[in-house]
Amino acid sequence: MRHRTSTSRSRPAIVLERDVGRPASFAGQCDVGVAGATTLITDLPYGPKAAEVARDAVAVALRGTETDLLDDARLITSELATNAFASGSPPLVLCVDRTTPTTGGLEVEITVTDGGCSHAPPSSPPAPEEEAESGRGLVIVEALADAWSLTTGSHGTRAWCRLTREPSPSTTST
Repeated sequence: MRHRTSTSRSRPAIVLERDVGRPASFAGQCDVGVAGATTLITDLPYGPKAAEVARDAVAVALRGTETDLLDDARLITSELATNAFASGSPPLVLCVDRTTPTTGGLEVEITVTDGGCSHAPPSSPPAPEEEAESGRGLVIVEALADAWSLTTGSHGTRAWCRLTREPSPSTTST
């Protein structure tokens, strides 16, 4: 089965055919106020492998970033992909936007969309039962992300979050 990978909406499109599990990322043209930007968009398999493929894609998109940011992004993406598979319908799509503002630091936006679900979104992450084996996904996202949102509907669901890292003191000018 083949899946499509391409660049984002505001950058020149490059479309490739590639196998699931081998995501690609592309450097796009820089926006004003952005020193560098990379976007990865990839289809995820609709099944138990969605989280694994999503984690691998984030590792590619965030190659070279600090370990704690990569770990947080991989965990968040895994939770969002799992929720999309468990609660939504196909197709599942992952988008990772990595930008470096001209002021330094790093901003990562992660979006997972699916074909929709039949129930309303929670107004806040529900507290899982202490002994429950699942139900902590959005609680984890809320704890790790600087901002996040969940929009659910019968024709599509969009889970989005942002992770930011300030420039290190050694790279800022005085």
